[in-house]
Amino acid sequence: MTKALFGIAAVCATLAASGCGVTYTSPSVGEQAAGAEVRVMPLTAQTVLMANRQSYTPRSLPAVFSQIAGGGSLRGAGALPEQPYLPTERREAMELRIPPDPISEPYRIGVGDVLLLATKSSGSTVEELSGLLAAQNQRQGYTVRDDGAIAIPEIGQVQLAGMTLEEAEARLFQVLVENQIDPAFSLEILEFNSKRVAVGGSVGNSTLVPITLNTLNLGEALTAAGGLSVDNEEFALIRIYRDGGLYQIPIEDFFSRPELQRLRLQNGDAIYVDTSYDLDRALSFYRQQLDVISLRRSARTDAINELQAEIGLRRAALNEQRENFNSRAALGAEQRDYVYLAGEVNAQSRFVLPYNQHATLADVLYENGGFNTTTGNPAEIYVLRASSNPAEFGAVTAWHLNAANAANITLATRMQMRPNDIVFIEEQPITKWNRALQQAFPTLINTAARAAAN
Repeated sequence: MTKALFGIAAVCATLAASGCGVTYTSPSVGEQAAGAEVRVMPLTAQTVLMANRQSYTPRSLPAVFSQIAGGGSLRGAGALPEQPYLPTERREAMELRIPPDPISEPYRIGVGDVLLLATKSSGSTVEELSGLLAAQNQRQGYTVRDDGAIAIPEIGQVQLAGMTLEEAEARLFQVLVENQIDPAFSLEILEFNSKRVAVGGSVGNSTLVPITLNTLNLGEALTAAGGLSVDNEEFALIRIYRDGGLYQIPIEDFFSRPELQRLRLQNGDAIYVDTSYDLDRALSFYRQQLDVISLRRSARTDAINELQAEIGLRRAALNEQRENFNSRAALGAEQRDYVYLAGEVNAQSRFVLPYNQHATLADVLYENGGFNTTTGNPAEIYVLRASSNPAEFGAVTAWHLNAANAANITLATRMQMRPNDIVFIEEQPITKWNRALQQAFPTLINTAARAAAN
């Protein structure tokens, strides 16, 4: 035997004698851990249900993350008129230009309307009758203010503007019940002041005709103004100003065509009966209506600007609260729940359980690209979960996923994670052997070389 071979043999004998001194130790799941029992449970469709039975409520994001900065309402400004129509008719023409039929909809309570609310009285019949008569004589009721609400004693403000009478009754019923008041009541509109049609020119009496629960047509509006006062129908026109547009109906057409008499009017219409067939007189009447629309437009613009400023302040406050929370979370000042990854994973790390929802084993495994199957054994994937029951003295349940069959990965998508779970993946058998040789060979070679040198 040569000196080199003798040296190698001596080294091998020494290594064999030292035993565990050169043994490669890799982590694995055993039956005991720090004196506590370790129970291995194969992960199946049934055991997944058992694993998920452990109660856990994910942490919730602060309410500020679900709030929006919108809301609020414009104060007392109606819809803006459409682009005005510019009349181009000549004196010689008696053109019939009919306004479009307005959209049919039920009457909606508006600013200025007076509502009469009658509730059940606890007095005698005589007292109830006298009280009702007194209310009628004094026209007592509740006026809808410019903010769209009425103020009821002992109840407070109730928003009714924009509602139909039926919707307003339902709203009042709810308010009375909430305030523990007998909800037996009747509601009616005592005065219609929010929707009106102006009638002027050659009529018996220039007036404002209110639009009530019933639709108002052209013939009724002219009748309410005392009828037409026209000597020569041939040169008379009924002009209708609506939303910036100018329409006209010759008097002869108005009397010969009943459908024109039934022409429905809408809120804001201005009717002018012109006997001279000249725009000069009508323009002064329309100019007043234009001034009103201009004021409404200005008021609406101011209200929109105020609303935008209010929303901007709300949004800034919400963003500041969210940024403060994110800063606290980045500095670790917010408590979070974690799952830890060990073994043959891409990186020994921890996975943060999300807010407001459960995370699964698949989420943890594939959040950062999964694991390397070259070194990690897909047949030996474990979720280690310690018992929270003091009677079990820290017993650990190892939920075993055998992903060598790729179909079993579907179980990982159903296995819910719990705080402090540990996801562990064992090595491939060949990986253990390779790593043991990588650590032992340098020692053997160097020892043999020194023995050969001697």
